[in-house]
Amino acid sequence: MIEERGLMARPPELNDQSVTSVRVVYSDLHGVTRGKDVPIGEFDRAAEHGLAFCSAIMGTDLRHTPVVGGEAGYPDLVAKPDLSTLTLLPWEPGVACCIADLEPVSGTSAAPADPRGAVRKAVAAFEELGYSPISGPELEFFLCVADPSAPNGIRRYVDHLSMVYTVGPQADPKGVVRQITEALSRLGMGTFAANHEFMNSQYEINLRHAPALTAADRAFRLKSAVKDVAAIHGLIATFMGKPFNDQGGSGFHFHFSLDREDDNAFADHGDPDGVSDTLRHFTAGILAHAHALTAFLNPTINAYRRLVPDSLAPTHANWGWDNRTSFIRIPAERGRASRVEVRVGDGSANPYLATAALLFAGLHGVREELPLGPPVGGDAYTLDDPGEPLPTSLEQALDALEADTVLRDAMGPQIVDTFLAVKRFEVERHRTWVSDWELAEYLHHL
Repeated sequence: MIEERGLMARPPELNDQSVTSVRVVYSDLHGVTRGKDVPIGEFDRAAEHGLAFCSAIMGTDLRHTPVVGGEAGYPDLVAKPDLSTLTLLPWEPGVACCIADLEPVSGTSAAPADPRGAVRKAVAAFEELGYSPISGPELEFFLCVADPSAPNGIRRYVDHLSMVYTVGPQADPKGVVRQITEALSRLGMGTFAANHEFMNSQYEINLRHAPALTAADRAFRLKSAVKDVAAIHGLIATFMGKPFNDQGGSGFHFHFSLDREDDNAFADHGDPDGVSDTLRHFTAGILAHAHALTAFLNPTINAYRRLVPDSLAPTHANWGWDNRTSFIRIPAERGRASRVEVRVGDGSANPYLATAALLFAGLHGVREELPLGPPVGGDAYTLDDPGEPLPTSLEQALDALEADTVLRDAMGPQIVDTFLAVKRFEVERHRTWVSDWELAEYLHHL
């Protein structure tokens, strides 16, 4: 019946496989994949009516504590499969996967916090102005091996210096990263290259640019695929920003442009710099909300260990021409390739929340025609005036988000208020937790 209704018409490979179940998934506020496995014979019903989940999942922290939801009696939400996202999971034979949108369980129920819905909303707002936002995400991650004898119970998958851009068994002994890249490429996910990154056992899989919602879906699926395939191989994959004190961190960079009438609205061949006022306004909008955006782009306690000088991660709200020490880099390509790159993102960021928040900030700049200040030149870490310093802790970033009424109204109180509550709970747990550093520093001597 599914095939007759055309649900398996895309991609074609679904018709050639013995699909036994469909994994219906969605992103929680952390960016973690949640969902249910549905037997193939039940998927028609799930596609029509959706699947019920306790909505408290959207207000639960990473230590399994429901922070938000009890005050409403822990009601349900409904995950409605978006059939256009139906695809195979090559690493799990017989399993297909479909991304869901989140809806209230009834017309009188409160709308749930829906990260993917926030991207839809941001895209629709740009479309009202005649623009189509395009995004190209870049993600880095570490691969580790469980080892009870190692610090924190893990060691790095490959632990040799100067492996950056090395390929083959030396850099990926089990071929895990290559397998993920090939599998996602076959599914039309836009993966076009992979490499060992600069840090020991750090990797990057490149995704092509695409319409903003598609790009966010791809980034969400990439993170899930990396963690699943690593687990199949007995490894642990982490997008945590800075998991090791002796290594740099993993970033999540976002490239943005706006299409208008089948052309790039960020390009202007008559401008001395080759970029349009629209690009400048978009960039100014992001910088105007840089402090609040940091909460979504660097959503963990750990993320702020990465935002330090000489890390290729920004420390101030600024922009520059092809400058990797700035918050926003304007790459050198022009014409159809004109774009902005936001470099502050941490690997742990939720692709949907980060994409939506950046688009809404850029939209504010475009709507209000916000002026763009001068660029930074050279090494922004050493300048006397590199711009306003970014928050140096999650607590500071949350305060900035709470105070940013433009971004809060755009993202919606369901998302922002729940995010703030969960993350403030995380900050407080961290404040009262005795760390290994404290024990090593004080226990023997004091």
